[in-house]
Amino acid sequence: MKKFLAVILAAALMLTLVACGDSEEGNVNNGGDGAGVNEPANVGNDEAEAEDVKSEGVMTYAEYAAAAVDTQVTVEAYVQGKQSWWDNKATVYTQDKDGAYFLYEMACSEEDYAKLTTGTKIKVTGYKSEWSGEVEIIDSTFEIIEGDTWVAEPLDVTSLLGTDDLIKHQNEFVSFKGLTVEAVSYKNDEPGDDIYVTVGLNGQSYNFCVEVYLTGTDTEVYSAVGELQAGDVVDIEGFLYWYEGVNTHITSVTKAN
Repeated sequence: MKKFLAVILAAALMLTLVACGDSEEGNVNNGGDGAGVNEPANVGNDEAEAEDVKSEGVMTYAEYAAAAVDTQVTVEAYVQGKQSWWDNKATVYTQDKDGAYFLYEMACSEEDYAKLTTGTKIKVTGYKSEWSGEVEIIDSTFEIIEGDTWVAEPLDVTSLLGTDDLIKHQNEFVSFKGLTVEAVSYKNDEPGDDIYVTVGLNGQSYNFCVEVYLTGTDTEVYSAVGELQAGDVVDIEGFLYWYEGVNTHITSVTKAN
């Protein structure tokens, strides 16, 4: 009898061990991404999506977008491109991880302008304004925020051309794929000034521009765009400027054909 009870107890113990093994293996698989038992399933995603923390009193991009024209605004963003400096005023493209801000003639010394390298974080206070559809910040001042940098990757907005959603990405660093060149011309009909580029996609035409103050005349993009011919198929990167409609300021062009 004692021997029989011992056999029963041993069997029960074996069943308990098997059940624990199945439960632990189930925890591993539930992560869905190969995470271990003691490792949160989305830890990698949380680390990849670092939070863009704003200082006290600084607007989020959503708050800035919702603000009325002529409202005083304070934002924090990262320099993505410098368009011009003159008379202690700087025109700069900036962006955070939610949207972009075009700073028009911001008060800036020449010494400070040199410090505004790509990726530099700044805090800006000025007034939200609009000119011919372009939303910008004017009459602004800024301060550099040390220790935090970020450079945006171009957002592919090709599928948004011709839609009402494109303007939501105004002033962002963007890309377009597979556009067909329809016409290229120089402002004042000669090299040395802006280059106007008409491109087509799905039967619609759009006006882009090489802004000479942004790129200069001795750059690869200025030469490359000047050599384009009608019928060329191109991929374009640039800042999604707006002038009575989309008027991307081109910073890079690649012939796809």
